[in-house]
Amino acid sequence: MEHIMTVFYQRTAFKPTALVGAVAIAMGLSSTAFAAETSSTETAPISTLDTIVFTASRSAENIKNVPARLTVIDEKTIEQNSVLNVSDIIQREPAVYIKQSGGMGQISDIALRGTKAVHTLVLKDGARLNSQNELGPLYPAFLDTTDVNQIEILKGPASVQYGSDAIGGVVQLISKKPTQTGAELTGIYGENKTYKTIAKANLVTDQGFYAQVGGQRLESDGTRIFENQPKSEKASYDQKGYNAKFGYSQENVVDASASISENKGTSIFSNDYIVNTAQREFENRVINANVAYHILPDLILNAHYANVQDKQNVPAYKSHYDTENNQADLNLKWKFTPNQNILVGATYNDANYQSNTITNNDQSVESTGYYVQHQFKNDRFDTQLGARVEDNERFGTHTVGQGAIRYHFLPNASVYANIGSAFRAPTLNEMYSQWGGNDQLKPEESISYELGADYDLTANLSTNLSIYHTEIKNLIAYTCIATCDGDWQTTFPVSQNMNINKAEFTGGEAEVKWHQNDLFLSTAYAFVDSENKENGKEIAYRPRQTLTISTGLENATYGISASLIARSKSYADSNNTARVSGYATVDLNAYWNATPNVKLFTNIQNVGDVEYREVLNTYPTNDWYINGGRLATAGVTFKY
Repeated sequence: MEHIMTVFYQRTAFKPTALVGAVAIAMGLSSTAFAAETSSTETAPISTLDTIVFTASRSAENIKNVPARLTVIDEKTIEQNSVLNVSDIIQREPAVYIKQSGGMGQISDIALRGTKAVHTLVLKDGARLNSQNELGPLYPAFLDTTDVNQIEILKGPASVQYGSDAIGGVVQLISKKPTQTGAELTGIYGENKTYKTIAKANLVTDQGFYAQVGGQRLESDGTRIFENQPKSEKASYDQKGYNAKFGYSQENVVDASASISENKGTSIFSNDYIVNTAQREFENRVINANVAYHILPDLILNAHYANVQDKQNVPAYKSHYDTENNQADLNLKWKFTPNQNILVGATYNDANYQSNTITNNDQSVESTGYYVQHQFKNDRFDTQLGARVEDNERFGTHTVGQGAIRYHFLPNASVYANIGSAFRAPTLNEMYSQWGGNDQLKPEESISYELGADYDLTANLSTNLSIYHTEIKNLIAYTCIATCDGDWQTTFPVSQNMNINKAEFTGGEAEVKWHQNDLFLSTAYAFVDSENKENGKEIAYRPRQTLTISTGLENATYGISASLIARSKSYADSNNTARVSGYATVDLNAYWNATPNVKLFTNIQNVGDVEYREVLNTYPTNDWYINGGRLATAGVTFKY
């Protein structure tokens, strides 16, 4: 119960802000969807099908050939506003919904295509960031993007490639690989006494060696957390981190790298719903090592090792939550004909969880996966067929499969179909929590079907459309099993994690993108209908409709743009009685490369200072977590 109440209470921190005087210029944010087709330099968005992605098949390929729906957020878009964390950035993709209990630095969950946070796998250069503690990945609000070059959002099942958790999809952070020697220093100031500094240095040699190091620090007074709190009751947030990456690359021979990134800080929240004084101290670290060796020109051996640690200390509840994943992967890719390749590999994962809230305070689980994937590619067809057998010491063996095909019936048009099964293993917290743990839980299982089409109407205008249906069974729910009518004063409900639910998600996405010289306009729409098959109710916190629009003018010297995110209302409880209102916000961005070495930029998140309810809290009293309002910032980057 203590862990549950910790999660319950720590949804905090928002920003109803006064517009910073330094930010007096109109600005905008390029959309996530359009970012998939923009270059990484400060030039006007140019539609291109040469974007290279990695997540769909575990290896590099052109996005136009992927028989699934995948969105890319590029470096240019990420760097437009360096104050943003992973949660802020990925929610610009309309298929993504971020349920956040407060503003900057507060707990957030990722819902992809209507599924739960635990159904989204988050990776960084292949390293699993999903934790045995939280209800999903490491809290994305605590993940900095300073060293991230690209974010890929793969929508749909991917358990064949990555094992557990990838039911709704995968969000992968691809770290930067330096291309030239140099250094950068960035300073940012914003409302609510928000400061961020970033320092980077890169080294690239003619012999193929490269190195990069960087560090960043962010501080903010934050904003109030709950609707009934006065605006003066703010919840501060501070964090700092560093990253380093070293590597050697020789084309068609070897590509090897080792990296480390760490972020730690303090998130203030409320434990009494009156004042914000409680602390969550966090620290996360990702170590990655990757080697790709060309045994023969068409035979590549890939080896990967990762260590991911997430430590959290919550003094207000006298609780700590320390998780660690050790992951190793070895695979062989053989291109045995000009049009076909096969990938065969094995993954080992050892997950450990130490906490004073679980049985014996220390639990671990080992899992080994064996996978095979075949691809066929020519001018007309791109196919992908795969299977995986997962051997988990807790629940035994599980098998999943996937088949997908894309047909290019015209040079500028294609259609695709994708069907796949996926699974999620119960976390150690779900099995061994002192409050409702159940070591007899079975894995959640899913089957998904998807159809899509892409059509470039002209050289400057493109469209795409997707429809999908996902069924999930054995959903794990924290369920009352006794004293369900307890008054919470002298009698309390007794609950336990149980496999009881079945859910279905049906939806679709549509997108239109246009550009002409320096001008661009893009709009994307997502719809999802979620249903709990046990009671016929909608699943809480799943807006049925999301619309994004981005427009602006950008070139190598200056840019100004605006983006809108609009979401329809949703339910805030499983009984469909409480409503979260719909809302719309507009973000602005502008930049000016004053010289080759100096860049000035400014951003306004939520320019209209729109306040909306996010999460309903029912214990001990009804109150709403609310968003942080407007955040205006201005900054400068010096490049050497």
